[in-house]
Amino acid sequence: MKALKATMMGLGAATLMLSACAGGQQAPTLTVSGLDPAKFDTTIQDKPVKLYTLKNQNGMEVCITNYGGRIVSLVVPDKDGKPTDVVLGFDNIAQYADTINTPTDYGSSVGRYANRIKEGEFKLNDTEYELKQNDGPNCLHGGGNTGWMHQVYEAEQIGDSVLRLTIVAPDGENGFPGKMLAVTTYKVTSDNILDMTWEAETDKPTIINQTNHNYYNLSGDFTKPGYDQVLYVNADNFTPSDKLYIPTGEIKPVEGTPMDFRTPHAIGDSIHSQFDQIQNATGYDHNFCLNTFKDGKGDDTKVCASLYSPKTGIFMEMYTNEPGVQVYSGNFQGVGPDAKIARKHGITYPKHVSVCLESQKYPDSPNHPEWVQPVLNPGEKYFSHAAYKFSVK
Repeated sequence: MKALKATMMGLGAATLMLSACAGGQQAPTLTVSGLDPAKFDTTIQDKPVKLYTLKNQNGMEVCITNYGGRIVSLVVPDKDGKPTDVVLGFDNIAQYADTINTPTDYGSSVGRYANRIKEGEFKLNDTEYELKQNDGPNCLHGGGNTGWMHQVYEAEQIGDSVLRLTIVAPDGENGFPGKMLAVTTYKVTSDNILDMTWEAETDKPTIINQTNHNYYNLSGDFTKPGYDQVLYVNADNFTPSDKLYIPTGEIKPVEGTPMDFRTPHAIGDSIHSQFDQIQNATGYDHNFCLNTFKDGKGDDTKVCASLYSPKTGIFMEMYTNEPGVQVYSGNFQGVGPDAKIARKHGITYPKHVSVCLESQKYPDSPNHPEWVQPVLNPGEKYFSHAAYKFSVK
């Protein structure tokens, strides 16, 4: 009997070893969102790239790669306690880094200048600057594929809940003046807040306007348009745009238009409106002038926007010290070749699958001196803040 017992124990141990090491490899340890960190472990631009995981004790998990400072997944519990990933993205670094076949700004820390600058030109202190034109004649997101969302940040994780990302940008990068030291800090708090700060210094007068570019679908179902997501924006006015998404220079009231989200309502209620601004963008891609910004200062203790999924009960409240928020409804998702690209978990995304809520100075603000300016001078410190609080209701 002892011999038989020993034999059975040996067989059991062998079975466990075979299960754990099938094919000679140990089964990967996945994040709560189902990501394999090994698929992000590489070298780009001669710098190490990896996946970092932030978490708290409430089941919130945020996975970030230092390539572009990108949030790859954001998991929060739904109304039944089920862990739910609420942001779009890829499940490997190869697709993020492929700027030819899968160009994207998913989850990125955008710099130097989020959104568009008309014809890639601006004047600062009587000097005219020409920027990289990567969106037709315009400069978008600091130069797109050569902007900060496609650069490798130096990463420092502090405990379980803080990640600090640092980049040093050379003078003249994509036409922007000044050597710049910039730091993005992501923090997950004990009360389910994803807190983001952007700080920077420069050695020459320059402009800067950073943001995060998460694409949110709080239902966690990325196979369908997010029309049932309920949006609130604390804004009486917005900046109309032309057909190239450049502000006309006007500030118009949202009253009586499909741009009015002061009373929360489902995005699908108005996204197919015949309103010219909706038709131009085939959805929402507009800057809202936040009521939380007054007398040159933003109140980041007050809710500036919120998003809610009746399916999961997940409720997200946004706070920022910036004067504007860009609401973008994923109008280019699922259009043309994009419709065939598989993302996380092999899913292909349809048009309007998500909503971006990007804190910012108004688009093209360097060319509108009457608006809040993104100028940073030597000796000054740039500071921008946005926070997203998650709960259920």
